[in-house]
Amino acid sequence: MLDKAGFPLSNTQLSNFFLEHDYTDYFRVQEVIGNLVDSDLILAESTHSNTQYTLTTAGKETLNFFADKITEGITQDVLHFFEQNQMTLRQETSIIADYYKTTNQTYAVRCQARSDGQTMMDLTLTVKTKEQAEAICNNWRKQHEDVYMYLMDSLMK
Repeated sequence: MLDKAGFPLSNTQLSNFFLEHDYTDYFRVQEVIGNLVDSDLILAESTHSNTQYTLTTAGKETLNFFADKITEGITQDVLHFFEQNQMTLRQETSIIADYYKTTNQTYAVRCQARSDGQTMMDLTLTVKTKEQAEAICNNWRKQHEDVYMYLMDSLMK
């Protein structure tokens, strides 16, 4: 899946695919993902609310070595899944929001919008409480387009 996607996929996205197709159960998916990370075959990037995975060079080489072991049916399921969900998947992994506690006991909230591997916007705000940080993260996911357009319009005048 990570090879076919061409962009990072979240733990939820990977898990949902395997569960929806009844390939295995949730705990086995998590075990396999953990083993792939531990073996440096996939790279995990985590935030407070999400972990995204990408295929490493070693993972790509290993996948090529075992490509003939993946059935045509599974390959078709993956391709069909991406045909049906590519825009949604890409959007979910392109809008990133995370926060962390700073040394002066405030919270820094980092909001990003990415497109085709390029960062379109990277905004860091400082707030006083964890609740404010969480609210900004949640609202960024819902309102990122409006915020981006507002800033572009305001700054391009």
